[in-house]
Amino acid sequence: MALMDFIKKQFIDILQWTEEGDGTLAWRFPMEGMEIQTGGTLVVRESQMALFVNEGQVADVFGPGTYKLTTQTLPVLTYLKNWDKLFQSPFKSDVYFFSTRQQIDQKWGTPQPITIRDAEFGAVRLRAFGNYAYRVADPKLFHTEISGTRASYPAADLDGQLRGLVLQNISNAIAGSGVAFLDLAANQLMFADALAKALAPAFEKLGLKLEAMTVQNLSLPEELQKVLDQKIGMGMVGGDMGRFMQYQTAQAIPKMAEGAGAGGGIAGDAMGLGAGVALGQVLAQNLQAGLQGGAAQAAPAAAAAPVGVRPDEVMATLEKLADLKAKGILTQEEFDAKKAELLKKLV
Repeated sequence: MALMDFIKKQFIDILQWTEEGDGTLAWRFPMEGMEIQTGGTLVVRESQMALFVNEGQVADVFGPGTYKLTTQTLPVLTYLKNWDKLFQSPFKSDVYFFSTRQQIDQKWGTPQPITIRDAEFGAVRLRAFGNYAYRVADPKLFHTEISGTRASYPAADLDGQLRGLVLQNISNAIAGSGVAFLDLAANQLMFADALAKALAPAFEKLGLKLEAMTVQNLSLPEELQKVLDQKIGMGMVGGDMGRFMQYQTAQAIPKMAEGAGAGGGIAGDAMGLGAGVALGQVLAQNLQAGLQGGAAQAAPAAAAAPVGVRPDEVMATLEKLADLKAKGILTQEEFDAKKAELLKKLV
């Protein structure tokens, strides 16, 4: 009877895996009722690795190539089974194949705005999304930590865990980069590199290697976006505060003219344009005098105001100065001095 059972057994001559479809990271060769033939062939294709497991214990690992299964090619398994040099009988072992090709275009994103701490701006809320690519680099570690004894393990089962790691490490990436958040926000490639460096150790603990990380969009709060726009404007004028104020005034003139023109036709258009020109002159020269400091700043400011400035022009100038004070460009003392000077013109 024992001889008949032995004859009925099926023996495996070739062990191989031809991947079908996308996204399978690990696949167990079907072994039920079968044993591996001594001297059989193991075929591991490019972008694959194979792992032998004996009674729950990980044994030999094979990279791409074709192998004849003997005691020489299975040293660890030979040791575990205590085979002698005459190893010739069929044997039972679990064989797992792993796909080591890149799993590309894996999506990540922030479902809700997240708060990060920045040295320059304090707490900042942001939203971001992009994609990344990874591969199985250590099949033994991936088997023991992730895939286990499952017949197959799809990449989709790992998506949630990896996306969580990305979100968890965004703050660490910004802090560890040593770069101000505004600079990272303006350079998405730099942000992606900082995020990849923060994530790499976490991926390695799962037997994975992070191959690529991209940041496709980074959304900032409206108030922080305005600060970024102003910083860009400063760069456009080379850091010259006088030229920056002229740039700001030029941006404001169309809106002022539009508002004034709505109430007075051609005359209103002229008034809006005149107020904008006067405002540009006053702000550029007053701010330049304020930055120079000392008692001499009042004289240039007085010269900046056109002769016979009308009340509406003075009020428009005061409103603009108040806005500059709110943004921190003018100090309270500078604002009070210019306000007193302009109000004298109304007397």
